[in-house]
Amino acid sequence: MEPRKFVRLLAILALGSPLVIPILSFADDQQAIPGAKSANIRLDVNLVQLPVTVTDANGHSVPGLSQDAFRVLVDGKPQPITVFQGEDAPVTAGIVLDNSASMESKKAEVVAAALAFARGSNPLDQMFVVHFSDHSRLGLPPQTPFTGEISALEQAISRFDLGGTTALYDALMFAQLQFRQAVYTRRVLLVITDGADNSSTSSLRDVVAKAQKAGVTLFTIGMFEENDRSRNIPELTQLAADTGGRAFFPQAIADITQVCEEIAREIRREYTLGFPGAEDGSYHHIDVTAQDPRFGSLRVQTRPGYFAQSP
Repeated sequence: MEPRKFVRLLAILALGSPLVIPILSFADDQQAIPGAKSANIRLDVNLVQLPVTVTDANGHSVPGLSQDAFRVLVDGKPQPITVFQGEDAPVTAGIVLDNSASMESKKAEVVAAALAFARGSNPLDQMFVVHFSDHSRLGLPPQTPFTGEISALEQAISRFDLGGTTALYDALMFAQLQFRQAVYTRRVLLVITDGADNSSTSSLRDVVAKAQKAGVTLFTIGMFEENDRSRNIPELTQLAADTGGRAFFPQAIADITQVCEEIAREIRREYTLGFPGAEDGSYHHIDVTAQDPRFGSLRVQTRPGYFAQSP
């Protein structure tokens, strides 16, 4: 059986048990792709998992930290770290591409940049593509929810249908539905757009709340000119900041490939921390710090909080 399908089967079988599920280590995937690290997935029902980026005083990513280097506070109270994964754990990642009419002149650069993101990602990642204008659609065939094959992703990314308005928030809500089929609990959306939302039924608040509840991290890229009335810099910034990601606004369309490569590297350098979540249906603030005398002052980036499950 193909390793990725075997992984998905194991997860489905495990979810059928009412007991706490131990960590599953997928050695077959590690052997199937030389140089890839093993993936640990914790399936506890009440586990909160955080993607965490650590940088030094110069803004460089810091590798090789141990679990003991991290401290997690929830509403100011220390939490036990029950799951720890070093860098380069695989993710489920969606590429969300604006297909509105104004994107016609940018299509070639956007396709190249999205492919650069895919090529720079972990070979074990589950990836999918969403195209949107005033409606949203998947780029992969219906029978293929995810793929790691670059040729398939190239076809999916290239399937632009230019025209129409910009229903960005509806597209992000649509994209998050795809995570229901995901094996990996680390979830990422890369969003590329050149305009503000002007036709969604969903709101910015709806998207942020859904992403925070599902643990989805958004990396947003806005391609705007100085005099562009449809610039939505505050909204794209909030989508990223409130979910633990980052927003990028390249000055030139030619810079977008470099940005996508940087995002792929950042995702692969993330750590994953897990702790037992509350069961009160409330929102809880998270603060994560890291210390290691080898690296001096460290900066930690993660999502600012989580929504607990209802009792």
